[in-house]
Amino acid sequence: MGAWFLAAPTPQAWVDAAAGNWRSLMSDHANCEKKAASTALALMFAYPEDATLSFALARLAREELRHFEQVSRLMEKLDVPFERQAPSRYAAGLRRHAASAEPRRKLDLMLIGALIEARSCERFELLAPRLPPQVGEFYADLARAEARHHELYIEHAKANAGEVDWEQRLRQLAEVEAELATSPDTVLRFHSGVVPGAR
Repeated sequence: MGAWFLAAPTPQAWVDAAAGNWRSLMSDHANCEKKAASTALALMFAYPEDATLSFALARLAREELRHFEQVSRLMEKLDVPFERQAPSRYAAGLRRHAASAEPRRKLDLMLIGALIEARSCERFELLAPRLPPQVGEFYADLARAEARHHELYIEHAKANAGEVDWEQRLRQLAEVEAELATSPDTVLRFHSGVVPGAR
């Protein structure tokens, strides 16, 4: 599930809590799709000289926005309300570990993108069989898309690694990601850790 480079699996306690609270989690999922699109666009603006990356990110942003539209329509169909939510600690926690200077920062942002997409892929796969069929089938489809997305980020990380050992750097960032995804958290989110007492 997910990707070979995730340093730890999602805890079963998170899966159980998410399956029991899937309606409220869908609002966060919709926000995640918007954030994924905005991240792709931000990287296009940050690295306009990299035409190959820009074209790939443009396609990625369109697909993420299409996913946002799909989950939003499904929420309306299932009468799941949209909720304004505070950002979780996850993505910001990862980006705090990105290098501040180029070209290392570009490499780190590609690797962080791969980790986020890989965790999404893993959690969609874990949740799909636990949810009502309409939602579960949708999440199973999304898992396949997220697998393509983390492969895209890995491809561009390798292309931009230069003399840096990108696999070693990926392992370092994966340890940070695993801690964020598995340690106790305060609120249940799609990329949160385990929330004590959540059912």
